[in-house]
Amino acid sequence: MFDTKILGTDEDSINYAAELLKRGEVVGIPTETVYGLGANAFDETAVRKIFSAKGRPADNPLIVHVSDTEQISELTLKVPPLALECAKRFWPGPLTMIMPKSNRIPTVTSGGLDTVGIRMPSHKTARAIINSCGFPIAAPSANLSGSPSPTTAQHVFDDMNGRIPAIVDGGMCGVGVESTVISFEGENGIRLLRPGFISAEDLKEITPNVLIDKGVLEKLGENVKVRSPGMKYKHYAPKADVTIIDGTLDDYRRYVKDHSDSDTLCMVFEESDCKEIDLPFICYGKTDEKQARELFDALRELDKRGAKKVFARCPNKNGVGLAVYNRLLRAAGFQVVKLR
Repeated sequence: MFDTKILGTDEDSINYAAELLKRGEVVGIPTETVYGLGANAFDETAVRKIFSAKGRPADNPLIVHVSDTEQISELTLKVPPLALECAKRFWPGPLTMIMPKSNRIPTVTSGGLDTVGIRMPSHKTARAIINSCGFPIAAPSANLSGSPSPTTAQHVFDDMNGRIPAIVDGGMCGVGVESTVISFEGENGIRLLRPGFISAEDLKEITPNVLIDKGVLEKLGENVKVRSPGMKYKHYAPKADVTIIDGTLDDYRRYVKDHSDSDTLCMVFEESDCKEIDLPFICYGKTDEKQARELFDALRELDKRGAKKVFARCPNKNGVGLAVYNRLLRAAGFQVVKLR
């Protein structure tokens, strides 16, 4: 058990966090997407501590974070030309690219795969920690496996107090959902494995050949090998039983009235959605971008309220909305009522 410390973003705090990482410890670090649970990507023993702290399945690969493009050559055997174009357009930022891994990446870091996911965060504190360490940092989201991802240092503390020595408090995450994850198909194709703030529409500015993997919207089998985190297991889930209601606002209101009981809570875009519905509710934003920032906080709020049954309005399924829908779909265990 650790006496988990909350650190600031001053130089001394960054250097202290880096020293912990150099000693093979795990540290909670802020990024623009969600908080990460970081360790030396090259240190097998340190990376195993991430899996232990999270209770994470061993076949769920980790994303490796770099602070400049020169570090890529240490991590991969080959950088596809399309990856260089994507890096030029979207890095630093919330885009992870899957490439063939080098021998420097331990099998535990890659989840037993021969590929590795790499990204350069835009959060200045994250890059400062990587620079101070002098090595890339492997980091999944800093939550207990399966629970909603953390977008504040307090969220990390709630899940990781006593499990890790320190958390760097970099404020609330600006994006709020994990990075977009892509792989490359041939010379000119991109496969979208996990949607994020960088959308399929954004990627089509690089190449028109963008394929959305079936795992984005469908539940995959337990024995299926996946190349990206967030594709296989139930993720982001509160304790409540969540059902997505896919329909118009009128459809949503009618369904809730017909199927609610004393344990029901509504998860809606804005307060007016619950007009004429006499039930408690949580709002998670009117726009795709606001929903991305606030979704995980809303899911954690469900647990604080002791919610048992939740009917959630369905977000958009394009642009950033696809990322929100993807996360909410997994939080609901793929329970969707389609009314349109």
